[in-house]
Amino acid sequence: MRVYDQKELYELASTFALEEMAPNMEKWDKEEFIPKDLLEKASTLGFGKLYVSENGGGVGLDRETTSVVFEALSRGCVSTTAYLTLHNTCAWMVDAFGTEAQKEMYLEKLGNMEYLGSYCLTEPGSGSDAMSLTTTAKKDGNKYILNGTKVFISNGGDSDIYLVMARTGGPGPKGISTFIVPKDSVGLSFGKKERKVGWNSQPTRSVILEDCEVSVENLLGGEEGKGFKFAMMGLDGGRINIASCSIGGADASLRAAIEHTTVRNQFGQEISKFQNTQFEIAEMAGKLNASRAIVRQAARLLEAKVPMATASCAMAKQFATDACFDICNRSLQLHGGYGYLKDYPVQQYMRDTRVHQILGGTNEIMKLVVSRSILNSV
Repeated sequence: MRVYDQKELYELASTFALEEMAPNMEKWDKEEFIPKDLLEKASTLGFGKLYVSENGGGVGLDRETTSVVFEALSRGCVSTTAYLTLHNTCAWMVDAFGTEAQKEMYLEKLGNMEYLGSYCLTEPGSGSDAMSLTTTAKKDGNKYILNGTKVFISNGGDSDIYLVMARTGGPGPKGISTFIVPKDSVGLSFGKKERKVGWNSQPTRSVILEDCEVSVENLLGGEEGKGFKFAMMGLDGGRINIASCSIGGADASLRAAIEHTTVRNQFGQEISKFQNTQFEIAEMAGKLNASRAIVRQAARLLEAKVPMATASCAMAKQFATDACFDICNRSLQLHGGYGYLKDYPVQQYMRDTRVHQILGGTNEIMKLVVSRSILNSV
């Protein structure tokens, strides 16, 4: 694994975020499209393959440094960066678990973002209870026939590759496998584009599999029954990634609040001169720094593959996404009526970070993961 200077990477990603993303953030949100030209520019800096191994043609960052990069990028646009994290998860899963033939076919194009990827686990009847998924994959000669529906799929309909978790065996996690499903697969279609509160730069659609045919060579890793393990390992890193996006949005919101309160005057003085404003900013800064600390620690534990890593990732995701949404919300309050106008970006940071408390496992489920880990260790 190559060692990079985190400060230099943070500055590189921040410059890209503030020059290429922030000026367009409002437009992407309003027009609801994913900026493909932006993704092409991002790919030249390696942002599509941050923790893909060097042997796999990736940048080969550790999880902590990856968190630093995603935080910096989110200062420019939380929604677009969040999609980058999901794409990175797909590329990493092919690199970590794919056969040599699968890596040869997909990894380079995922890494340079010629192919965009989507992670497909959630179903209409299985959100937090992912083990109860009902999408099936039946082997038929040299192919699998997939049937089922995945919902809330980021970049659904626009991505080129879909990593689909489907049931090849009996009930429970050992009956689940993961498949690489290309967009042009027979029997693959997509639902309507969902209308969302935030995350609007990336389309969200259902992924519909109706007698969808994929080659046996598209079974990730070439072995049935490992899909749930792959999915959960992807989610551990995904929780760190999405928490990092929340940190970036909260950082931008805090900066905006400081700027606004030092310029806005009421009752003959700057709003920042009022003790309540100072207390608010102090609490926001404290929550931001605490979020950074817990997320970076979880990233290090995940990289080290310690037994408590999954619980640590869940703890970090729950704490940071709750705390950072609160920071965005408080920043909006400090803006007063201006904060509620779409001319001011703070409302978009609030809208875009809200879903982080839901996706990747709701924060209520994160508390269950953490508490079970603690109680089982007693």
